[in-house]
Amino acid sequence: MPSFPAGFRWGVATAAYQIEGAVAEDGRGDSIWDTFCRQPGVIRDGHTGDVAADHYHRWAQDVALMADLGITAYRFSIGWPRVQPGGAGAANPAGLDFYERLTDALLAAGITPVPTLYHWDLPQPLEDAGGWLSRDTAQRFADYAALAAGRLADRIGLWITLNEPYVVTAMGYALGIHAPGKALMLGALPTAHHQLLGHGLATAALRAAGAREVMITNNYSPAWPASDSAADVAATRAYDTLQNRVFTDPVLVGRYPDLGAFGVGEGGLDCVRDGDLAVISAPIDGLGVNYYMPTRLSALPDSPLPFQMQPIPGYPLTAFGWPVVPAALTEMLTSLKQWYGEALPPLYVTENGCSQPDEVAADGTVDDPGRIDYLDGHLRAVHDAIEAGVDVRGYFEWTLTDNFEWSEGYHQRFGLVHTDFETQRRIPKSSFAWYRDLIAAQRAAG
Repeated sequence: MPSFPAGFRWGVATAAYQIEGAVAEDGRGDSIWDTFCRQPGVIRDGHTGDVAADHYHRWAQDVALMADLGITAYRFSIGWPRVQPGGAGAANPAGLDFYERLTDALLAAGITPVPTLYHWDLPQPLEDAGGWLSRDTAQRFADYAALAAGRLADRIGLWITLNEPYVVTAMGYALGIHAPGKALMLGALPTAHHQLLGHGLATAALRAAGAREVMITNNYSPAWPASDSAADVAATRAYDTLQNRVFTDPVLVGRYPDLGAFGVGEGGLDCVRDGDLAVISAPIDGLGVNYYMPTRLSALPDSPLPFQMQPIPGYPLTAFGWPVVPAALTEMLTSLKQWYGEALPPLYVTENGCSQPDEVAADGTVDDPGRIDYLDGHLRAVHDAIEAGVDVRGYFEWTLTDNFEWSEGYHQRFGLVHTDFETQRRIPKSSFAWYRDLIAAQRAAG
């Protein structure tokens, strides 16, 4: 592995609902995912996040694993319904106490905490009042950000506002595959704006509370046309706009891209008010890039969404069926630099990893060579982008332990550590040892 720049942040990433469990303890309120998981048929085999990896009770063990791994930074999410059960009003002290204990333990282990404020677990009362379709949710998010930072900003310097707002809009409100399960198609577009407005308002609240650096994390995917036909090229451009540009252009350049492919006229989205884009485009200190795979598109005539996804042949697949294309990560990072130039802040790869068909061997070990190959290829791809002049400051592998993988339940294992969900026993996989040795070598060289 080539050497990364000195000070490069080596980390792992997790999310509250996927690992914490303890959904009804110490004053936590319901999130939209708690509600969604109770609906028959929406989660594979009826799984829920009620227990997950039991991180709420086993956090000290998990911090010890991170210390053994040698990471320098840990990206986790703060559960909004744990801190503010109703989505408004005073904080739940027990919720903030939990994240304070976690933060202090990380710092004592020499690990920089990097919290994400919103990783999809909207308090259910806010969804009942309209969720991200309601402009008021943006202000509620800023109030919550102020509560979290008011307790922790003296110890945490780098904050992430939102995780993958595109997925919230597309999967949660347009297609109904994720919570809250609404299938509004293009009627979901206001949720994009309201999330971005929430990001801007929360950025101001975080800075007022003393946060030194603020980021947003988006998931990005190079968009490839299935053919050279004009229709497929236009469909690919539409998809690229929706996933890669709608949630980035307003933040970095203060305007939305052309949404004509989705029936939005020159006047733009009706929900945008005067001054909103100034709030959204307040300067940020980094941009989080979540990357898993590229997307191949063809045209889909007579549909509100003018594209459809196509398989990408010729590449190995993860257990999730996702193509493994490390060079597309280099393409994505260099594309961001080409698109935004001087407006682009430093980049962090805030998620990258893969699901593998991990099994515990008779001797109690878990060997996952496919994950090692995946991580090796993608880290080399990050280094290629750095060599090409892209300012990438860190890499957060997804994820530390096997966890609740949203609509797939517990069927997809992304962890460096195997989780036995019956006993909660943790078994570091061979990829854990590989990543540990890589980090040690890179830190020694740096």
